[in-house]
Amino acid sequence: MKNITLSADEHLIEAARRRALAEHTTLNEQFRQWLADYARKQDQLRRFDQTMEELRGKLHVGGKLSRDEMNAR
Repeated sequence: MKNITLSADEHLIEAARRRALAEHTTLNEQFRQWLADYARKQDQLRRFDQTMEELRGKLHVGGKLSRDEMNAR
């Protein structure tokens, strides 16, 4: 694992540390999770777009539902 240095307002860092502690984790672990999510976001968007393109023309929506049909359980 590689170390990096970040700069942030000290009050934000302390608030984030307190929140992490309350969530039984560490600020490092929270940052690692955020970084992983951030790095995967483009891939997730690409897969979503690909799925929507594959479904285009395959799904057919019926007519508008009546009030009774929408409320039927």
